[in-house]
Amino acid sequence: MQTEHLPTEDLKKFGIINEDLSFSKNLKADDIQKFLQGYTIVADNGKNRATFQLTENNTKLKVIFLERDKSISEIIENSKERIEYSNIKNLSESRESKLSLEKKAFIYDKENNIVAEFDLIRNATELTAIIVDKKDVVEINRYKVELQKLKNFLMDKIDQYPEIAKEIEKDINIVSREINTVNSISPDEKQISKGQNSEVQLNVNDKDLYEDANRNRDEQKEELQEREKPRGFRR
Repeated sequence: MQTEHLPTEDLKKFGIINEDLSFSKNLKADDIQKFLQGYTIVADNGKNRATFQLTENNTKLKVIFLERDKSISEIIENSKERIEYSNIKNLSESRESKLSLEKKAFIYDKENNIVAEFDLIRNATELTAIIVDKKDVVEINRYKVELQKLKNFLMDKIDQYPEIAKEIEKDINIVSREINTVNSISPDEKQISKGQNSEVQLNVNDKDLYEDANRNRDEQKEELQEREKPRGFRR
């Protein structure tokens, strides 16, 4: 890999490396290695998110700024009670920003005591399976509403950006497929035990739990799709 010509000034500007050119202590050795191999670093602060990726043989730093509709602390807190949904807007002027919005679902994993992040398009099949498996009619209906909102958003974008209509149509097809999957569930599969839900004890009080939960999942996403960010929560 290319390391001799790193964009050191840009890396220092964003706190990825220090003045002595050592990497930030917030990054683990494995994170640094993957970053130098083209993986993406993600930094979250309140409602703001920034992604950093080395390009052009590690000579350029690609930076994308995004904004959530909720802070990460609020998302983690709310996920204690239910699946939490959040929208992320791309604030850059890149091609990707034309779609401008990503919709995420945050699910508390009681067994591992972590909060995992899922993209409603890129992780659609996995997310639908998890939600359906809960057999919670309230959560299933909430999921259907979020899917429909996303589909409506994408439909509006086709007319605005005909040059990327094919890409948008692919996303619409994914969302439509998941809506159909959820609608096909029989009433028996939608039965809910309110008593069980009320007894669930959640104990997420550390943002590092969110970081650890998503590191491995997002590494897999990077291998499947170049533009997706393999990461955990980064401070």
